[in-house]
Amino acid sequence: MSPGVHLRSQTPTSLAALWPDLRLDEHLSRRIVSRVVGEDRDDLEDVRGLSRRMLEALGARARATRLQVIDRRASRIDPFVKYLFRAADGRVFETVRIPLERPRWSVCVSSQAGCALGCAFCETGRLGLARDLEPWEIVEQVLTVRREGPERPVTGVVFQGQGEPFQNYDSVIRAAEILRDPCGARIGGDRITISTVGVLPMIERYTAEGHPYRLILSLTSAFQEKRAGLVPLARRYPVDALAAAMRRHAQRRGGPVNLAWVSMAGVNTGADEARELGRLFAGMKVRLSIIDVNDPRGRFHPPAEAERKAFFSALAENGIGFVRRYSGGADIHAACGMLACQSVGGVAFQRRGRGGENGGDAETGIFAVSASSGLTLPPLRPLR
Repeated sequence: MSPGVHLRSQTPTSLAALWPDLRLDEHLSRRIVSRVVGEDRDDLEDVRGLSRRMLEALGARARATRLQVIDRRASRIDPFVKYLFRAADGRVFETVRIPLERPRWSVCVSSQAGCALGCAFCETGRLGLARDLEPWEIVEQVLTVRREGPERPVTGVVFQGQGEPFQNYDSVIRAAEILRDPCGARIGGDRITISTVGVLPMIERYTAEGHPYRLILSLTSAFQEKRAGLVPLARRYPVDALAAAMRRHAQRRGGPVNLAWVSMAGVNTGADEARELGRLFAGMKVRLSIIDVNDPRGRFHPPAEAERKAFFSALAENGIGFVRRYSGGADIHAACGMLACQSVGGVAFQRRGRGGENGGDAETGIFAVSASSGLTLPPLRPLR
């Protein structure tokens, strides 16, 4: 197929509306999307109902190209795999294949090549932003994992790779729609997670549009001044406003407020943080996903066990439910905050700023604690 509209960037509805002269109805559009995404094929030769005229027109107007995998690395510590992709324009970005307890995969996808947000504890932020990814480039990350690991189904996607998803909002939502579509990757909407460090207008838009995907705010500190020192975007969108937006989102959706927390020794593990979280989200059910920091430069360190337990106890006392998440693949720079294209030295990124807080994580040895439950601290171990 010639350069043009990428078929893996289309839902059946959007494809049917693209070329009125071709008269692609919804039924035929679904078959095309099923072919290029669901079946993961590049040809349309024997799609039922597609005439020779339509086939020739699509060949001139559309394409179904692939990303190039230029490196893949398997962790020696746990069964995580990191992929390094190169796009046609030479931009590179990464994806992490995450093993889950039942024989299945989740995929941590990038939404941008690099990131412009410059979070203090994240290596991705040192790359700067090259460009936004197109919907098909996000979808192709998932299809590559599915193609290379057919022994397990892909049942989940997390937008926590390189980039801030809500700074590439339209492409991220379109990609999620394709991944969820029964003719696409057939991944349940409740198994698709979009994580943001707090682009307030997009959180409000997302809530108003009523999407079925899980939204997580990567908060990391409940105090405005401290958070602004860690996450520069917080200078524009203060904690109180973000908390209010997440409360509204949870109330409309009917679930908990989902938050992420990068845990750093001596930085954000005090009882004062737990009390402030309790104040910000009083009367709301909260699910706080806690991940230890991964900082190869050594500026930030995970808390010791005693500090961690004290923080967990303070969270429980203040009514904050939490889940401890395992961030795997640190030895191959696949863990949260480590996606910095380590495999290709000297890549020239077009800098328009600095990066974000991202990476792959998986649930393992998971536990949740609420104010009314007892505190249990099982060992955190990699999935087998």
